[in-house]
Amino acid sequence: MIKTTIPTGGITADAINGTLIADDAVSEEHLDATAITGTTALAETPASTDELLISDGGTLKRLDFTHIYNVPSFRATMGSDQNVAASYTKLTFDTETWDTAGAFDHSSNYRFTVPTGQTGKYLFTVFLNQSGTSAQGANYHIVWYKNGSATHYHNANPTYGGNVSRFRVSSTITASLSADDYIEVYCNGSSGNFTVQGGTEWTGFKLIGV
Repeated sequence: MIKTTIPTGGITADAINGTLIADDAVSEEHLDATAITGTTALAETPASTDELLISDGGTLKRLDFTHIYNVPSFRATMGSDQNVAASYTKLTFDTETWDTAGAFDHSSNYRFTVPTGQTGKYLFTVFLNQSGTSAQGANYHIVWYKNGSATHYHNANPTYGGNVSRFRVSSTITASLSADDYIEVYCNGSSGNFTVQGGTEWTGFKLIGV
């Protein structure tokens, strides 16, 4: 077979298409940095559905950006005071500051539910304001529920001495959650009613995706 040299400019523009390039023929020596630098800049935080190209053990794969940064994330507060009796009472976080994945229900269930595709490790914190007296202290003041069952208890009973009319307590947990798992926050009064004050807040976000 006689080789033929094709002079520069001897190929009609756009004459070579994908069907004429061998599979796996495009490698790093054929890729210039302008493939990135010459492309329009995003100039904002990527959306959860934006995509990256990665090598997974030598196999090229597409990666949604949602697996890289902390989504979902939310902050919810109680818009008004709520009385808590000597029983487990779910707190009504009825106001949202933000909710990046629409995963927090602030209208009826007052819970965070893990969206599809967001299995991972999560961190949650409640900053709770209470008013009452020492006789109305909380036995297990903050109680975390997962899928309808109590899993974590924060004892903040102020009856160690004196009359405590108001105090602020926080509780933080981490949890391994799968899609459709949900988290709620309850309080339990040990000796009658006390008041959880409006402005009590709950924040949460995904730490890692596995």
